[in-house]
Amino acid sequence: MTHCEKVLFKGVWVKLDLWLLLGSIVVITAIVAVRLAHRSGLPSLLLYLALGLILGESGIGIRFNDMLVAETLGLAALVLILAEGGLTTRWASVRDAIPAALSLSIVGTAVSIAVVAAAAHWLVGIEWRPALLLGAVLAPTDAAAVFSVLRRLPLPARLTGILEAESGFNDAPVVILVVALSARHVESPVLMAVELVYELVAGAAIGLLVGWLGAHGLRRAALPASGLYPIAVLALAVGAYGAASMAHASGFLATYLAALVLGNSPLPHRPATRGFAEGLATLAQIGLFITLGLLASPHELPAQVGPALICGFALVLVARPLSVLASTPFFGLGLRAKAFLSWAGLRGAVPIVLATIPVTAGLPGARELFAQVFIIVVVFTLLQGPTLPFVARLLRVAVADRAREIDVEAAPLEELHADLLDIRIPPDSRLDNVEIFELRLPEGAVITLIVREGRSFVPGPDTALLAGDELLVVATSAARPAAERRLRAVSRRGKLAGWYGEHGYQ
Repeated sequence: MTHCEKVLFKGVWVKLDLWLLLGSIVVITAIVAVRLAHRSGLPSLLLYLALGLILGESGIGIRFNDMLVAETLGLAALVLILAEGGLTTRWASVRDAIPAALSLSIVGTAVSIAVVAAAAHWLVGIEWRPALLLGAVLAPTDAAAVFSVLRRLPLPARLTGILEAESGFNDAPVVILVVALSARHVESPVLMAVELVYELVAGAAIGLLVGWLGAHGLRRAALPASGLYPIAVLALAVGAYGAASMAHASGFLATYLAALVLGNSPLPHRPATRGFAEGLATLAQIGLFITLGLLASPHELPAQVGPALICGFALVLVARPLSVLASTPFFGLGLRAKAFLSWAGLRGAVPIVLATIPVTAGLPGARELFAQVFIIVVVFTLLQGPTLPFVARLLRVAVADRAREIDVEAAPLEELHADLLDIRIPPDSRLDNVEIFELRLPEGAVITLIVREGRSFVPGPDTALLAGDELLVVATSAARPAAERRLRAVSRRGKLAGWYGEHGYQ
């Protein structure tokens, strides 16, 4: 074996080819697990965690107990997951949900922490500081779990937008609180509140600035290869985290907002960028959850089942409903929508990663807290995730006729100051059987070519579009946003989109 076939790991030469083979097998197994999770309705994180446990000391025998490495890798993975969440979230879908999501992320988080801490203190007997820490660790909903489950449900755009935006926003304040509570000397509440406000405001400002500057630059820079656009966009989102952290601001909030701005800017090759981000975020999830599964010690879990279940039921049945009621009284949400929001607050990797912070800080009782959080995430994700479709139907919040979103790919035509849009009509789109003149596209946008069953032709005004068609639309830079809005509106609501508006609910 040559020198290049070995790597030095912690002072020991190991076989690179063996580890590459094992890594590829683990990744492929995890990808198959995604398919199984999709069919069963389970968040894929549970299967990843199970795979980690199988590979761990009680299974195959791989020993991994480095909390600091797990914390570092976990935070890095969360950055990629949040970036993917921002890039794949349409601003038009979450715009109306932002006020409610912000209220849930701030007011709701505070209520949740207080209720869980009270239950942990009075029902389990945990001291106030670790009880507050447990409440803070369990407060954030998980972006990966929320996106993987909710985007398969036919929910109203505003309800989905609230849950997605909340999962993107609530990590930032909670990370600040967990770090503060894990310190050996806890600061005064007033100083902690001032730091919290600064970090959130500065993080938001940095994220928006990086997103705007990045979109402005990429829009005007004709890169030599289309594959460079996804790399540049993701680098900007990750760079926002680094810039905010250097300024002692919230890197997570900066990442999410920068990605949200970039994902909704008229950049070339947006579907390719989203696909690249989704793939990279999935790989980050696989590595993150398997690492957390390896980190868990099965022999430590049984002793914490009782406290974990008590705190978990307090979180799901009391803290989450109260946080929703306290934070959404003025946003026009009905009782059924609030009930669904209460049940859909999924936890995932974020609480488990946050639980590593007090362990690395050497806080007494931190190992027990980690075990409790691990149990709560597994048990209640298993309880809530698969039941969400049933709960949506039971509460009558599901939208039976919601069509899938059309994909719009764009390539810039620099000299003509125009864009070429590549649009694929999905099977359930209401664009099916709509004649081109009925689209009423804005001036400056025209369908130049239709590809149907492998045959290309130039359409006329009375040509009827069919599901499965691929359209090539040329639009001026000024007309492109209106053309996209119009096509998406007709895709959702057909010929009546002019009366219903883009979302079909106005």
